[in-house]
Amino acid sequence: LFPLFSSVSHNDLALQLRILHNNQLSQIDLHNVSKVATDITRLQAGHVQAQMFAVYVMCGAQEKDAVRLTLEQIDVVRRMCTEYQDFEIVTSAWELRISEMRNKTACLISIEGGHSIDSSLPALRMFYQLGVRSMALTHNCNTPWAESSSKLYNVFQRRNNSLTHFGKAVVEEMNRLGMIVDLSHTSWETAGAVLKHAKAPVIFSHSSSYSICNNSRNVPDRLLHKLKKNRGLIMVNLHSNFISCSNEANISHVADHFDYIKKIIGAESVGIGGDFDGAVRFPQGLEDVSKYPALIQELLQRNWTESELANVLRRNFLRVFEEVEKVRDQMNLNKPSEVQMPLAEVQNPCRLVLKRPGLKQQPSLISSRTETSVLDKKSPSSRAQHGPKGQLGLAIVLLISSLFIIQ
Repeated sequence: LFPLFSSVSHNDLALQLRILHNNQLSQIDLHNVSKVATDITRLQAGHVQAQMFAVYVMCGAQEKDAVRLTLEQIDVVRRMCTEYQDFEIVTSAWELRISEMRNKTACLISIEGGHSIDSSLPALRMFYQLGVRSMALTHNCNTPWAESSSKLYNVFQRRNNSLTHFGKAVVEEMNRLGMIVDLSHTSWETAGAVLKHAKAPVIFSHSSSYSICNNSRNVPDRLLHKLKKNRGLIMVNLHSNFISCSNEANISHVADHFDYIKKIIGAESVGIGGDFDGAVRFPQGLEDVSKYPALIQELLQRNWTESELANVLRRNFLRVFEEVEKVRDQMNLNKPSEVQMPLAEVQNPCRLVLKRPGLKQQPSLISSRTETSVLDKKSPSSRAQHGPKGQLGLAIVLLISSLFIIQ
């Protein structure tokens, strides 16, 4: 089985590249990177043929420069997946299928946190154009339109409104684009609302079973059953705190989650979530991406069939991706959504109100003098050009010009 091994899992290497190296790829060799759990050598040792690289920016950027930071993280993922021949970017299920034949590690780009789009559907569409094929609706903070499972940030608190009208528009636009909706990090109420509203299968890209470990980041049985009806996928998070609800865990604890989810909704709804380089504590024997075969060996010993494991490792995600694209094709006559969120609901002090500054006249009275008044406000140097000295200089130029004309 191992020569055919593949994994489409959540990975935060891009975050570590920013933290440790300020995204300076020229300063490192991705074949061997220290202080991280992911590099090319270990991906190959773990027989990992496909990786969902997360584009993540801190929640503190939500009302600041989240969009810029997200663009920079997309840039570093695209760079590492084009500058290294071992990688290649894939943007469709078909490309994902053929990437294995090319003997390369497929790179899927996923945004981790809806705050990255700054409540803007045009921003969402532009991220899609840059190759993003999945987005988690929240991270550890609420957005103005969806609710997080975390209480770390006291922002955008709402009652009985876990997915707003704009939030539904985000889900609809992702369905129209063919972008996978990711519910990891969302509250259970938001996840339930999305599962009710979505036209395409969704995923929990790195979440585990709440019945095994009662952490709010994990998924309760009632949502697992709804996920089954949605034909979606839960990809088991390997972070120790979500596996054993403690800092210590082992491979057996991880396998317990796989066994339980398989019992509840079937092996066709399970995948591997990873979360390497995003979380800090991993089970003994699963410390980095090279250790995936140990988990597969444990599941084989628990009587998982090779067909079931092939589904877990690759086929389940491919099925979801293809069904998301099928819904996209069915919606191809739908025009891009123009739903907007009122500025008062976004509550972003960094948003620019698009109107010309300093105008008190009626629009019909606007003249060239208005443009001069705007120019006056730009800088001291521009104001000086229109002060007394500036007027004297203009008079001299006009006088000299008239002399030439007379001659």
